[in-house]
Amino acid sequence: MEKAVYPLMIIGGGPAGLSASIYSCRYGIKTLLLAPLGGGLASSADKIENYPGFPEEISGMELVNKMKEQAEKFGLEMAYAQVQKVEREGGIFSVFAEDNYYSRALIIATGAEPNRLGVPGEDALRGRGVSYCATCDGPFFKGKSVIVVGGGDSALQEALYLAQITRQVTLVHRREQFRGAAYLVDKIMAAPNISLRLSSVIAEIKGRERVEGAIIKNLKTGKEEFLPADGIFIYVGIKPNSDLVKELVRLDQNGAIITDEMMRTSQEGIFACGDVRATPLRQIVTACADGAIAATSAYHYLNPEK
Repeated sequence: MEKAVYPLMIIGGGPAGLSASIYSCRYGIKTLLLAPLGGGLASSADKIENYPGFPEEISGMELVNKMKEQAEKFGLEMAYAQVQKVEREGGIFSVFAEDNYYSRALIIATGAEPNRLGVPGEDALRGRGVSYCATCDGPFFKGKSVIVVGGGDSALQEALYLAQITRQVTLVHRREQFRGAAYLVDKIMAAPNISLRLSSVIAEIKGRERVEGAIIKNLKTGKEEFLPADGIFIYVGIKPNSDLVKELVRLDQNGAIITDEMMRTSQEGIFACGDVRATPLRQIVTACADGAIAATSAYHYLNPEK
């Protein structure tokens, strides 16, 4: 039996993939979107208040569902599948999941996962005080006390951002020295409402309905103490979900897919958008913009005469 080949296949059902599908379907491209159940990291957000057009806030799941409904209105085909591998033979991409799928062009929108601390209470309180994005969730903690975990540039930058809107920031880092840029360290040391807990780790996150604080362990003395806090922001790295195409496209040192400004990867016919690509900002609004650009590039790849 001859295999069915889609002009375009999108892997990933979060804002980047759904935005790409809205644009590709409006271009008239027969598009199949493959994704597991859920809508990426965005769907787990309890409240989103920085996405344009929703001044009264909206939950991540509701926003993703609206995008999905809009894409299906334009003719998107969807299949819930956990993609395991992608290969290319000639001008056709083979996508292996529970079933096998084939396409002439591919958009990778598989997102990224923040590295976890792996401590008790982290998963149970995620979205209820445990956050991996200060830009997204910081304003919910205005005038409150928060903990930031990490010692690299991201942790230092977000601690400085949170210090502008919260009452108190406690920065917890497992080493004696920060790994971030010297100018950021200088700003941290000068901030009046940032306190440091160096050579220390979070041993447990406490709270019933929401975060109430954390058990901090000093790695030198072994002493543990409870530190009250309303929120905990974790910055111990991220892992882009790029394993599917790591043999096909160029990745940076963190495993993110390298693209140009048109979302083109090093492999002709493969485009990437959203958190899986190397990008300076990981937000829903930028993921959507990436998706629109990726779909436009895919359209011109499939229709070189236009």
